[in-house]
Amino acid sequence: MNYKASDPQDYINQLPEDRQGPVQKIYDIFRNAMPEGFAYQLNYGMPSAVIPHSLYEGGYHCAPELPVPFVSVASQKNFVALYHSGIYSIPEIHDWFVAEYPKHCKRKLDMGKSCIRFKKMEDIPFDLIEELMTKLTPQDFLDVYAQHDPRNK
Repeated sequence: MNYKASDPQDYINQLPEDRQGPVQKIYDIFRNAMPEGFAYQLNYGMPSAVIPHSLYEGGYHCAPELPVPFVSVASQKNFVALYHSGIYSIPEIHDWFVAEYPKHCKRKLDMGKSCIRFKKMEDIPFDLIEELMTKLTPQDFLDVYAQHDPRNK
């Protein structure tokens, strides 16, 4: 889906009715459960939590004018997607999430490198997502990100 939104709430308001509640709840989890220091905005057209330039001046290595992406939520054609950079780049976070998921959801985990796909809105494990959001501070993620930023080589 390609929404032309001005901010995260505008994005959520444009979603089909059956997606608004789940996406809103996930975005609210970002804002309420994550440690201080993240900024909340549209990033790549999705409601996101990012590491602002005030914490990492170089910005995202692929597009330095943008902040470093950390977590986003999007409504795709057949699913809601949660993108989490920590799951992609920190094996301990990935392994923890994969081990915990079956304790919170009956459905098989549908996951790519950083993307977790939820096809059934009623099966989104909001409590697990909330716990995931508490796992990393901006500095925790930056410590890993900076090591892999090709500009720091």
